[in-house]
Amino acid sequence: MVIFEVPGKPQGKARARTFYNPRLGRSQSVTPQNTVLYENLVKQCYLAAENSDKNRWFNSEPLEIFIDVYYEIPKSTTKKVRAEIEKEKLYPTKKPDADNIAKVICDALNKIAYKDDSQIVNLSVRKLYSADRPKVMVKIFKKEIL
Repeated sequence: MVIFEVPGKPQGKARARTFYNPRLGRSQSVTPQNTVLYENLVKQCYLAAENSDKNRWFNSEPLEIFIDVYYEIPKSTTKKVRAEIEKEKLYPTKKPDADNIAKVICDALNKIAYKDDSQIVNLSVRKLYSADRPKVMVKIFKKEIL
């Protein structure tokens, strides 16, 4: 099991930009720079939290990943709304989408934490507010087979 934090504002996986390159005579796709930088941050956070190679799963075993995404409570929030948030009665319904957050995290960990993200058999993403600071918490477990 590995648990790690990715500090900062959550980001989703941005769509690759495809364009025709006349010098090559073919179409070319480029991943946006922000996505590349965020994937590198995720990799660094994982490697800093991992304490040994036994927390890497390269033998195609099934994995579970739980992602908790924490957004900052907006400064303009009223006391009434803030109370609702603190009671977990209100959740952030803003960008980035949960599936894009999962995509950037899982793709970043390919060939770092596991052989391929096809090993993920259970994936959970929760979007929450945090009184603290924005961040993403990631938990990776080996799926226990009953």
